[in-house]
Amino acid sequence: MRKLIISMAVAALAAVALAQSGQEGAAQQQVITDPAEYNAYITAINLQDPGERASALESFMQQYPSTVMKSAALDLLLAAYSASANQSMLEQTTERVLADDPNNLRALAIATAIGRSRGTPDSIADTGAHAQTGLQALATWTKPEGMMDEEFGKIKDQMAAIFEGALGFAALQSKNYATARTHLLNALGKDPDNLEDNYQLAVAELEMTPLDLNGFWYGAKAIRLADDRPDMLRSIAPYIKAKYRKYHGTIDDWDNFAAAVAGQKAPPADMAELIPPAPTPCSLAVQAVRDNDPNQLSISDWEFVLSRADCSPDNQDAADKVWQAILKIQKTPGGDEARIRLPGVLVISATEDTVQLAITEENQCGTKTDLVVTLAIPAGHPPAPGITVDVEGVFTRYQPEPFHFIMEQGTLKTVGRVKLYCPTPRAGTL
Repeated sequence: MRKLIISMAVAALAAVALAQSGQEGAAQQQVITDPAEYNAYITAINLQDPGERASALESFMQQYPSTVMKSAALDLLLAAYSASANQSMLEQTTERVLADDPNNLRALAIATAIGRSRGTPDSIADTGAHAQTGLQALATWTKPEGMMDEEFGKIKDQMAAIFEGALGFAALQSKNYATARTHLLNALGKDPDNLEDNYQLAVAELEMTPLDLNGFWYGAKAIRLADDRPDMLRSIAPYIKAKYRKYHGTIDDWDNFAAAVAGQKAPPADMAELIPPAPTPCSLAVQAVRDNDPNQLSISDWEFVLSRADCSPDNQDAADKVWQAILKIQKTPGGDEARIRLPGVLVISATEDTVQLAITEENQCGTKTDLVVTLAIPAGHPPAPGITVDVEGVFTRYQPEPFHFIMEQGTLKTVGRVKLYCPTPRAGTL
């Protein structure tokens, strides 16, 4: 984000420099009694070129270190370095102004913008302090003589945006997302199209627990604002879209969402309808039983539903329907108990009395037990792990987590070793 922050800082400095005319008027009320000092001062401030004016003011202050115009000269020097885009001298002069006048609004705004652009731990702390002082000073700032009301209001808004944005940035760095959101919303209230503040507000809202869906709206706006800034777009878009995919389950409809909110002035009230969350495994388990006959579900589906029985009352109801369907399969038409035969299951481990097996392909490939069988007759030679067997028995219960079917009265028939064709994860996939 550094290039973006620096560009925003430069724009902020230019905006603050608009206050110069009113402040110069106030400065001129000081009286210089020495004619030579007076001429040197007037000559310096009347120079039109910012670089020449800065040089002349430096010479004036060096020649007359105790001048009554020190504060005014420093303020004018600050404006000159700002106008000449001399970053190094601007920073040095800002420190000199604040040492002379800790509540100087222009210097506080410049120091705040520069500190935010650096983004180091020390600069973030200083930035927050400067911004807080700036907001307090701004609250009591009175219109300089000769300044128009409209210009005064505009400059106050620009400064407020600088200070609030910086406080939001500082809070974001300390992961105080709620405070960051408050300050960044205040900043955008003064400068709605500030790319930096829109993006950082999106980050603050999307990192909250639970996340604030409005973050996607501000993220979409930040991406639009960065459309002509490919360097920034490469940083902003992947983060926003990754968050969108994680919450929503897909990125396929991002462009439709971004287009739908493009002309809006603020996040709509129906964000939850625009961006529904991705279905959870628990909700999918309920839906699977709602949409299908449990008798027609596969064993993998049975396991999926039963393993989520504890999610909610609806999940328990879905699991009960699946379990009743399984029990029904274990009954003859006359109502007598029948045994279930499962062919081609993988032995994970075995003792004389108990065998742990994997039924589904996923569990076989992961050598993960999903069936525990108590044998009707102890095995003199328990099957070795990796052997494939056919098993018959009666399901008596299940364990949701970790999931196991429990089968009793089991008998085994060894099939042998069967090669499993398990998919190999590709590099870089989860």
